[in-house]
Amino acid sequence: MTDSHIDEEPAEHRRFARYLSALETVAEADEAELVTAVLQDEDAPMAQSVVVRHVDRRAAELLADSRFTAWAHTLTGVVAEYHFLTRRLQEWSLLRAITLGDPWAPEELTTTSDWCQRTVTTGQVATSPEALTLLAEQGRTRRVRNAATRRLQHPAQPS
Repeated sequence: MTDSHIDEEPAEHRRFARYLSALETVAEADEAELVTAVLQDEDAPMAQSVVVRHVDRRAAELLADSRFTAWAHTLTGVVAEYHFLTRRLQEWSLLRAITLGDPWAPEELTTTSDWCQRTVTTGQVATSPEALTLLAEQGRTRRVRNAATRRLQHPAQPS
């Protein structure tokens, strides 16, 4: 007793997978155009989810690369009307500054999302003792404060 409609994958799941696959292989010169096209999908939450996953993947790849700044600037223009996506790009730029030892302000880090603060404390990106000390004292959640404290006490172990 099977219904072919039950066994089929929903259309938005197929589009999600197609979009992710396309974004993984898109040429750098065509990336902004493809992100724009994805964001025009009728299912806005799904489209934004695809784009944030792409942003996270690309930002992690480019974090120490000199192309990061131009890439982030271009994508910020594409996602400007989407607060969450714009904020995620800003947070990746902050993570880059912390990772590379570039200047950053304490209030930039203390006002970031839980995601960004957890990313700093989990060892997913290289982190400065200054960032960890700040989060150990002023992290948004107890989880972040505890993880930052553990990383300061045991720098070689990810939290």
